[in-house]
Amino acid sequence: MFRNLSPGAIGISANLVESLELAKSAGFEGLDLPMGEAMRLAEEKGADYVKELYANAGLRMGGWGLPVDWRADEAEFQEQLKGLPKYAELAQKLGCFRVPTWVLPFSDHLPFKENFEWHVSRFRPIAEILKDYGCWLGLEFIGPATLRRGRKYEFIYTLPGMLELADAIGTGNVGLLLDSWHWYTSGGTIKQITSTPAEKVVYVHINDAPAGVPVDEQIDNVRCLPGETGVIDLKGFLQALKQIGYDGPVTPEPFSKRVNEMPALEAAKTTGEALLKVWREAGV
Repeated sequence: MFRNLSPGAIGISANLVESLELAKSAGFEGLDLPMGEAMRLAEEKGADYVKELYANAGLRMGGWGLPVDWRADEAEFQEQLKGLPKYAELAQKLGCFRVPTWVLPFSDHLPFKENFEWHVSRFRPIAEILKDYGCWLGLEFIGPATLRRGRKYEFIYTLPGMLELADAIGTGNVGLLLDSWHWYTSGGTIKQITSTPAEKVVYVHINDAPAGVPVDEQIDNVRCLPGETGVIDLKGFLQALKQIGYDGPVTPEPFSKRVNEMPALEAAKTTGEALLKVWREAGV
């Protein structure tokens, strides 16, 4: 596995060339692929040009965001689905095969069973297209109890629950976006991770949680840099990923107001140093 930067996750707005320079300067080993920009560059200069940008920076490609609004109405969803093959084809040419998205842990409209079936119906055609190009779909469960309170119907919010959905989709190329904060707030355990096949972990987010806040009172967009508080067992988290043989990106997503307000290079370096510290502590 490798230390990966997603600029937007730490409040940075930059183009691909700028992002590559930031990631390299901050000591990261990879950078997420901005698929929209990559597509424009590939159309203008060829896919090899995009590959060379990464190679020249000495960086690996992380993941790319799913360019389909699978929550849209049926007509819009079907229309957007038609455009997915061209993105997946480019991803195949570039060698970037990890496609993460996230799933709400509640519904105010559909009971659990109906909601489960609806998610299968939306994700299956997406996964089928991605599979044609060797890509994997990673589904993120959202852990905190504070997001489920007051909602009519509870939905998946744990690692085992999301693996059940991935298996029900049935295409063989669907797994997890595993986020350390959601793992912690869902009551996750090390054993849950070590019991998961490596290929079922598609993408990883890493972050810490504010100190002095009970786990069931944690708020989704209030987090910390990796290792900042020590609330989450990130050493165990990373060692468990190493144990199963996960070889993909590990991307900080601290949702830190302090980091978001820093100049871009400072934000990248501060985040990179925090990640490197827990990386070394975990011996990975």
